[in-house]
Amino acid sequence: MQISGNRVALIKRVRDGMTFYVIPGGGIKEGESPEDATIREAYEELGITIAIKERVAIIEFNGGLQYYFLGEITGGTFGTGQGKEFTQPDRKRGTFEPVWMEIEDLADHDVRPREIADLLLTGSVK
Repeated sequence: MQISGNRVALIKRVRDGMTFYVIPGGGIKEGESPEDATIREAYEELGITIAIKERVAIIEFNGGLQYYFLGEITGGTFGTGQGKEFTQPDRKRGTFEPVWMEIEDLADHDVRPREIADLLLTGSVK
């Protein structure tokens, strides 16, 4: 995840009449480490290059593990992601929009996973 000042990078999702926000990321490809997947997903979803600073959490979700890392932006342009969710829109999957959200505002929005939003709200991740 990327934090800049008091803001965190999220993906705003609108699907089936619901609006929610997710921490950028996705699946790990065969032969890829969780760190490599995080770097790839930051570029695909946000248009930025990052350096991994530290692992924040590992969360079990839908029978699998999700890895969360704090990254430092080293290049690119936020909001220019070229992942298939942006280049091949699918109405069934809804919309994807990279956004910055003030950390204090996380409590007022449906941010997923909630465990990561709570870590940010308590100041456990900086």
